[in-house]
Amino acid sequence: MPNLVVDFDKLLTLAGTDLGVTDYREITQEQINKFADATGDDQWIHVDPERAKDGPFGAPIAHGFLTLSLIIPFWGELFDVDGVTTKVNYGLDKVRFTSPVKVGSRIRMRATIAEVTEVKGGAQIKVANTIEIEGQERPAVVAEFLARFYK
Repeated sequence: MPNLVVDFDKLLTLAGTDLGVTDYREITQEQINKFADATGDDQWIHVDPERAKDGPFGAPIAHGFLTLSLIIPFWGELFDVDGVTTKVNYGLDKVRFTSPVKVGSRIRMRATIAEVTEVKGGAQIKVANTIEIEGQERPAVVAEFLARFYK
């Protein structure tokens, strides 16, 4: 169950709302390998643990886009809207991969609703997301996620 569930009629009042933080999730080599298989991005720094030990990070790292894609399951922990017929992942604005995520790292997401605007038949929200790595000061990903909700 998400931290915050609101009715569509209250959505336009939520700009500036802190949605809090998710639980931590561990990044596994199996996840990375499956992502590599799905995308065709099988660079050694992701999928070859032995070679990656001698690489720049001392271990395999998750693909930046794998880490970014976790916004969706994290999102489900934080927020939902009732009273709508359709929910759409509309896209992303500014995205930065600021730190590598090593295999075995635990990450979580912190989010704030930055903007809410009306669109034809519904509303769009811009959410400022920061994916944090447990025990590290610098985050893994900073991104602005756009979602639309239609009545």
